[in-house]
Amino acid sequence: MNLPKRAFAAVAITRNTLADCASSWRALPRSALAALALAALPLAAAAQIPAKAWSPPRTPDGRPDLQGDWTNSSITTLERSNPSLPLVLSEDQAKQLETQRARQNAAGAAQTNPNQGAPQAGANVGGYNQFWLDRGSAIGRVKGEARSSWIVSPASGRIPFSAEGREKIKTILSKRNNGEPEGLNPADRCFIGSRGSGGPPMLNNIYNNTYQIVQTPSAVMIEVEMMHDARIIRMGEKPRPAAVKQWLGDSIGRWEGDTLVVVTRGWKELQANYEPIYLSEKATVTERFTRTSPDEITYEFTVEDPTFYSQPWKGEMSYTRSSGPVFEYACHEGNYAMPHILMATRVDPSNAGSGGAGE
Repeated sequence: MNLPKRAFAAVAITRNTLADCASSWRALPRSALAALALAALPLAAAAQIPAKAWSPPRTPDGRPDLQGDWTNSSITTLERSNPSLPLVLSEDQAKQLETQRARQNAAGAAQTNPNQGAPQAGANVGGYNQFWLDRGSAIGRVKGEARSSWIVSPASGRIPFSAEGREKIKTILSKRNNGEPEGLNPADRCFIGSRGSGGPPMLNNIYNNTYQIVQTPSAVMIEVEMMHDARIIRMGEKPRPAAVKQWLGDSIGRWEGDTLVVVTRGWKELQANYEPIYLSEKATVTERFTRTSPDEITYEFTVEDPTFYSQPWKGEMSYTRSSGPVFEYACHEGNYAMPHILMATRVDPSNAGSGGAGE
C-alpha cells in the first residue's frame, strides 16, 4: 500500500497507544487490537486526501447548467436599513430579525373587516392584508454568510447617489403623479416588474420572487414571475445600436470559466427613470451567475453610472431552488384599474390646466 509517511506514523501511534492500554484491557485478544490498528489505516489515508470540490451539472455543450426555477425571496433587501448593523450578521442577529419579521407577518395577516366602511376622503387606502404577500421569512445568506444588505460596496450598504443624481431624481418624482399617464411608473402600467424585480440587477420583491432559467448555447432566457417578463441574454453577440432601447435593456452574455457574465446597457427611459435603481444612457450593469451548489446560484452585480452615482457600486445575493414553478402573473392593475385612474384624473377639477375636466 502506497501511503505517505505521516499515515504510517498515525497508524504506529495508534498501535502503540493501544498496546500501552492492553494491560488494562486483558479481556481483549491481540487480534482485536491488531484489527483496531488496521481500521485506522483508511482514516489516516483519508486525512491526506483533500475534499473534492463540488462540480455543477453540465449542459450538452459543457457549460454549467443554470436551468430551473429559482427564487430570491428574503428578508434581506438591497440597502441596509439599519446602519448600525454589519454586512455579515451573527447568528443571534439573524435570528432576531427573522423573529421580528415573523411577528410582523402574523400581525399583518388579519383578515380585512368588510364592515369597516370606506376610508375617509384623501386617506391612503393601502392594499390587501399580508396573506397575499411573500416578503420572505429568512435572512439572505451569501457564500454561507447571513447578510444585512445585498450591497457589499460601499461599506455603508447604501446606494451612493451623486448630487447630480439626487437632483435628477427629484425631477423624475415630481412628474410621477402629475395626472398624466406618462407620469405613472412603468410597473403601475404593467410594463416591467416593480421594485427592480425584472432588473438588471434583479432584486427581491414583496411577492412574485420566482424566476425560470432556460439555457441554450446561443441564449439564456430568464422568465421573471413579476409582470411575466422574459429577459433574453444573447451569448457572444454584439450590442444593438445605441438608438435601440429595450425593456430590461440589451443583455450580452459570455462565459468566464464556470461563471456566466452578463453586460447590459440600453434601457427604455421609462425603466431607467424608475426606482430603486436609476440608470442614465451612460449606465452599465454587469452581472455574474455562478452555480455554487445543487440548490443555489450566487448572483453578483456591479452598477456603473457617473450620472446618478458618485462611484460604481456592487451587490451580492443568492438564488435558491423554488418549491414551485412560475405561475402567470396577469397584471390586473393594467387591465382594469388604469382606465379608472385616468378617468378619475380627467374629472378632478384640481387638474384644470393639465388636461383635466376643468379645461
